[in-house]
Amino acid sequence: MHPLYRGGNKKMKKKIHINQHNVRSNSKHNTDLPVMTVKTYKENIKGDTVQINGASTVVYQPDHPLSCGAKVWIETHAEVRVYHMESRPRENDFNKTVIVERIIK
Repeated sequence: MHPLYRGGNKKMKKKIHINQHNVRSNSKHNTDLPVMTVKTYKENIKGDTVQINGASTVVYQPDHPLSCGAKVWIETHAEVRVYHMESRPRENDFNKTVIVERIIK
């Protein structure tokens, strides 16, 4: 069986990169914008932490960057978990921090 297939279903390719604009903005404006992006053919998911549950490859292509301009990224077909910390008001307490998790298979 080909490694990209499991149970007859092709696994989705994910490209993970760092958003340098958000890194700079966080430093300059003391904000908490998510700095990591996981791109699929369907959507872009942003977060603070990315966990790759399987094999991955680091790619450097300065002559063929991603559409966002990234020249270095990680590619994987493995399951990826994206975490983002969000401050949400809960019962009149605006200092609660919640971890939001997305799983991309």
